[in-house]
Amino acid sequence: SDPEVDSVVETIGGATVALDFTTRALKAGKSVVSSNKELVATHGYELLQLAREHGVSYLFEASVGGGIPILRPLTSCLAANELSQVTGILNGTTNYILTRMIKAGLTFEQALKEAQDNGYAEKDPTADIEGHDACRKICILSDLAYGDKFDPDQVSCEGITKITLEDVANADKLGCVIKLLGRSVRCEDGTAYAYVAPHLIHKESPLAAVEDVFNAIMIDGNATGEVMFYGKGAGKLATASAVVADMLDSIEHKDNRRRIFWGDGSKNLLRPLDTLQSAWYVRFKGAQKDVEELLPVESLTEPAEGVFVVQTRKLSTAEMNAAAEKLNGRGEVRAAMRIL
Repeated sequence: SDPEVDSVVETIGGATVALDFTTRALKAGKSVVSSNKELVATHGYELLQLAREHGVSYLFEASVGGGIPILRPLTSCLAANELSQVTGILNGTTNYILTRMIKAGLTFEQALKEAQDNGYAEKDPTADIEGHDACRKICILSDLAYGDKFDPDQVSCEGITKITLEDVANADKLGCVIKLLGRSVRCEDGTAYAYVAPHLIHKESPLAAVEDVFNAIMIDGNATGEVMFYGKGAGKLATASAVVADMLDSIEHKDNRRRIFWGDGSKNLLRPLDTLQSAWYVRFKGAQKDVEELLPVESLTEPAEGVFVVQTRKLSTAEMNAAAEKLNGRGEVRAAMRIL
């Protein structure tokens, strides 16, 4: 209500009280700066509309990647590009857990407890380990990259709770490491796949070297090719850096607003994952003949008696799901992850 206040910072989190306060501030003609990924991912379109109607700014650089400058480069530095892909390690907690499993041989449960003891994971880590946090972030990145809303509730989301030390060891033998990725891939018709899932990444990839609580986001533009943004994805100072930068931006451009915008989701750009082609890592307990019959095998090993590790040639998600269902009728598919 104070007319002397023209910029408000919202770092409450969630999409209830924060939505009410943000809406009231924008309607009162105040710019709002936020680090709230849930609010931006679910209500960003409406809030950006309100900001435009009332001649103010709604800025949220800190909502993705902490202190990594990523949203502003997407809307300004890369504006001349048609973007075809966004792939990122978007959650520091899960990246820390996977790093400790890879480097120290800790089980998932041990690595999670260590992350909690070190303050990297919440007491209730569900949003991180089940992939919801990364899902909100890939939706925001996709909104900006492709110009229309991607609804987090409709985006396929898989976390890291099922990953075992067997998978970590098998990935290493294939020259890979396991990372939780948020990914969106644009198709020729303008639609895009968007999802969150653990992947095997070849060690030659720059993303494979991103460890502990660090984040990295790879953008593929038709003019620039691949560019990668890397840094601290969380932490009070990294997040504050992005928040204060947005505050300075809202003040500096008070009379000439920098517009960020995307559509309301009516273009229905989200494409079902059924047709997305990938190579797959599969760990199966059963008979070798079943694996060879049902999967297009690129390589096959038997690290334990009756347990087979398969690297497939490319096949669609629907084909992989159908094969897994048949394999489960003859044995047990213990793990299936895309290889990037």
